[in-house]
Amino acid sequence: MSGVPVINLHGVLLVTIQDELLDYSVTELQQQITEQVVEHQARGVLIDISVLDVVDSFLAKTLHDIAAATSLLAAKTVVVGMRPAVAITLVELGLVLPGLRTALSVEAGLALLRHDGPARTELR
Repeated sequence: MSGVPVINLHGVLLVTIQDELLDYSVTELQQQITEQVVEHQARGVLIDISVLDVVDSFLAKTLHDIAAATSLLAAKTVVVGMRPAVAITLVELGLVLPGLRTALSVEAGLALLRHDGPARTELR
């Protein structure tokens, strides 16, 4: 397993990335999240990246892929806690991640899932 805790909060999975991940851990995390969406019949996934100083292109693409896979499993994914420097780097790299919904905090992400409204930010 990836070593990243995944907690079920009344149908929403809270995934807290607590340290930089190696590529194989990122791939394991994707598998773990999709399996737990099915196991818990989750309606949402919050991925907290607030401790990350860097999000490389592989992790960014995997976050996008997780959102796509969970969408196929009838769950919405929101990435929360992105630092300004990370957002700037993703834009500078030209990483286009359509449909990846973001919020500034876990609370904002939960509100977004609860209200099922448009994302605070949607990268295109």
